[in-house]
Order: sequence, then structure tokens, then C-alpha cells
Amino acid sequence: QLQLVESGGGLVHPGGSLRLSCAASGFTLDDYAIGWFRQAPGKEREGVICMNESETSIYYEDSVKGRFTIARDNAENTVILQMNSLRPEDTAVYYCASWVHSDYDPFCRPYSPDHWGKGTLVTVSS
Repeated sequence: QLQLVESGGGLVHPGGSLRLSCAASGFTLDDYAIGWFRQAPGKEREGVICMNESETSIYYEDSVKGRFTIARDNAENTVILQMNSLRPEDTAVYYCASWVHSDYDPFCRPYSPDHWGKGTLVTVSS
């Protein structure tokens, strides 16, 4: 059974950094397109960073470009979201997701992934 489990969320002060991990089980994550989404209170879920399986196509939400990065750790079958210079408006539940490569949406739309984790809460507050 394919599962994605996020970890690393918590409380961080504005300007701080946080590293989220998404561990996959039941499949080899480096064979799939991957992405991170988030949903803030009262708002629609949105794509944060999405990347195809060959890492040749990457989408960034405008406000996170230059602050957030995505990476694979293939030895651990995980995907990482490194978040720097965090702002209060980054507060949200963050979800990792994956696609079979033929299903990948380069526009990183929130209805598109084949697999979802349950989410981890990130709160940016002083």
C-alpha cells in the first residue's frame, strides 16, 4: 500500500527555518513526480513546489521562490522541503504528494496528485 507521511512541522519565529520530511512506503519515491502543497486557515489548498520525476521541471509558488527548496533523499526514500526566511503567512498545514509520471501536472494544481500524505502543521508566529 502506498503511503506518504510528513514530519517536521511545528512552531517557528518569523525569519526562522524549518525542514519538513516526507517518507514514502510501498513505492520508490524517486520513480515518481513529487510536490508539496499547503492549506492555510480559511483558504484553498495551493501548490508550493512541484517537480517531475526527472527533476527537469520545477514549479514554485511565487511567494516561496528563493526561500523554499525541494530535494530528494533517495537513500531514505524521502522528499525534503527546506523552508527559510519564514513569514507568518506561511502558516499552514503542509502536505506532500506524488504522481505517477504520466499524471504529473506542471502547473502544480491541488487536485492533481495521485497520492497524498495527511499533512503537518507549520505555525510561524512571534
